[in-house]
Formats: sequence, structure tokens, C-alpha cells
Amino acid sequence: MAYKIIASQCTVCGACEFECPNAAISLKNDIYIIDPKKCTQCEGQSETPRCADVCPVPDTCVQA
Repeated sequence: MAYKIIASQCTVCGACEFECPNAAISLKNDIYIIDPKKCTQCEGQSETPRCADVCPVPDTCVQA
């Protein structure tokens, strides 16, 4: 299952976009979104999803 970004909590800092190994995160209409077709939860590349690890606001990058 893919991750998603809670738009109301996102500070648009951009940290998640650069950490995503699958280029699944992009900026659209001034908010970051995760493409569920590209998101693998960093399986095989990291023990935990990188977006959730680097996000400065707890519980903003969460499982969809």
C-alpha cells in the first residue's frame, strides 16, 4: 500500500521529494502529493519509508 501526505499538515518544505528513491513525490498546486503507482514504501531500499522519516511534521506522511 502506498503512502500519502496529509495536505492540511504539510509545510511544503520539500524534504520528502528529494528523499524519495522512486520519484513518487511531486509538487502540484502548491502541495506535495505521492503517486500511489510509484510508491513502494521504499521496500528493498530502506527499512522505513523515507518520506515519513524526513518529514518535520509528525504523522504527515502516512500509509494510505
